[in-house]
Amino acid sequence: MDKNLFYTSRNKLGNIWLIPAIMFAVFMGIVIAKKGIAIGFLLLVLPFAAGFMILIFFRPRLGIIGFLIYCFVMPTIGRHIAGLQVGLGMEALLFVTLFAVIFHQSNRFRKRHLNIDLFWVIVAWGIMTILQIGNPERPSILGWVYEMRTLLLYWILTVSLSILLLNKRSDIDLFLNIIILFSFAGALYGMKQLYIGLDDAENTWLENGGKVTHVIFGKLRIFSYYFDAAQFGASQAQLAIMCIILATGPYSFKKKLWYFIAGMFILYGMLISGTRGAMFALIGGGFAFLVLIKQTEILIVGAVVGLTFIGILKYTNIGNGSAEIVRLRSSLDPDDPSLQLRFMNQKRLSDYLSSKPFGAGVGTMGQWGESFNSDKYISHIAPDSLYVKIWGMYGIVGFLTWFGIMLYITGKSAGIIWKTRDPVLKNQLICLCAGSTGILLCSYGNEVLNTMPTSAVVYISWALIWLSPRWDTPVNKADDIALNTPEISDKYEYSNDF
Repeated sequence: MDKNLFYTSRNKLGNIWLIPAIMFAVFMGIVIAKKGIAIGFLLLVLPFAAGFMILIFFRPRLGIIGFLIYCFVMPTIGRHIAGLQVGLGMEALLFVTLFAVIFHQSNRFRKRHLNIDLFWVIVAWGIMTILQIGNPERPSILGWVYEMRTLLLYWILTVSLSILLLNKRSDIDLFLNIIILFSFAGALYGMKQLYIGLDDAENTWLENGGKVTHVIFGKLRIFSYYFDAAQFGASQAQLAIMCIILATGPYSFKKKLWYFIAGMFILYGMLISGTRGAMFALIGGGFAFLVLIKQTEILIVGAVVGLTFIGILKYTNIGNGSAEIVRLRSSLDPDDPSLQLRFMNQKRLSDYLSSKPFGAGVGTMGQWGESFNSDKYISHIAPDSLYVKIWGMYGIVGFLTWFGIMLYITGKSAGIIWKTRDPVLKNQLICLCAGSTGILLCSYGNEVLNTMPTSAVVYISWALIWLSPRWDTPVNKADDIALNTPEISDKYEYSNDF
């Protein structure tokens, strides 16, 4: 034997790379032992993160794609690495991407592309949010900062960057592939939790408070790698209806089969989440689909099928052997204790806001209300709904403004879709609009629209709908496309010009 691990046969040091490797391992061990695994993880991924950030300055669109992917995996990273502030990663990706766009060497990204109504209604909401700093109730500025991130910052940055960067027809396909794959994987991971069990980090999360809302009558509500079961269920419902809509589109048989299979798995993920409000994402999305296709016969048939399904849940005991069906059925019970408690909280809130048309201020309800405005009466009223939360923080004036913006975006989206001539593009836009509409309806029961990854999916969906007219089939070519050809999506070439 002429050499060992460290030395050659001539007594010279070999494999010199082992020395820095061992020193690095010792250093990491000391850091993790003293500061916790979160610091060790940050040091480990820092070189890769820095490299990716630099790459974004050369190809800014990677930033918005990376942001979308990160929104899906962020919750489970935070759950498995205690103490890591995973939320800051979203701001880092968005702001680095924004700076990459601003300082990009080319003139490709021009601010005039933001001169559209979708951007300006968000700006109007931003002005109202900023004015809330001067709310007469004098809420904590820190509460405003933390709440503003989800109510405004992510919204305006995601929409703006999507408009500037997702400028190719193929970006809709890329977007749909990413969210479907991660949702499908989420359903599979949820099934793993249900049939195999949770890992140590997930069990620790349950014991530290998650069990209160995620173990109902001894039955675990599956949360997969999302923040919680409510978010998991709502997101799965949104993607399930989107996949089902895509499965009806003018695609090849293989693609339709993939959409159908993915939709069924994701729908099962919704069921095992035990999230009752998620059903309204299905109902809202399904109804939007029936309206957007503008076919009266299908609308009537779909309405009959939907009402029959709701009637079976409400007036029969079919499926009561399944805990998931029982919990879903309780969402239609007007005497449900949880629903009655929500009505009581809304009554308390109504009395409190009777003399406050502009609400109690941003950051006074929910998590940040308890953390930074615990001295306020409103901070002790559970919102249980995005609608109620906005009403409480912004008052009736702010709520009507926000709700009007949501109605405008939904209505304008429908108008764009109805004018779309390309059948493949139209089907994709319908699925985006239906999924977003379902989330808006679902947000009445839970705060899902302002939680990731649902927020990112909805905001990018809106941006793509507004961008879609530039990719549509020209009027003089619309009659040359065979609308009933299943393989049309594979044969027709789209313009990728910005």
